[in-house]
Amino acid sequence: MIKVSVLYPNREGSKFDMDYYLNSHIPMVRKKLGSALKGVSVDKGLGGPEPGSLPIYVAMCHLTFDSLDAFQAVFAPNAETFQKGKGSRFLTIWFVILQQFR
Repeated sequence: MIKVSVLYPNREGSKFDMDYYLNSHIPMVRKKLGSALKGVSVDKGLGGPEPGSLPIYVAMCHLTFDSLDAFQAVFAPNAETFQKGKGSRFLTIWFVILQQFR
């Protein structure tokens, strides 16, 4: 299994619409990735390491696939569609993608 994490850094002046992300973007991602996507979870950043500090990431999305090849086969053809979130209704920040083997 491989877990791909999409991290959305918390930056001053950034915008992230969690409701839109959960109810519109994630269903679109599920549809585009199809049966290669084995699981998805979304975490919302609540706070940073110091009391009262802002979260380092406003949101994190974790996608699981059987293998790196399975991920790349479905992500590559859709990468441009997924990246259109930047500057869109729900997102004004760049995201970071991490690939981790389990």
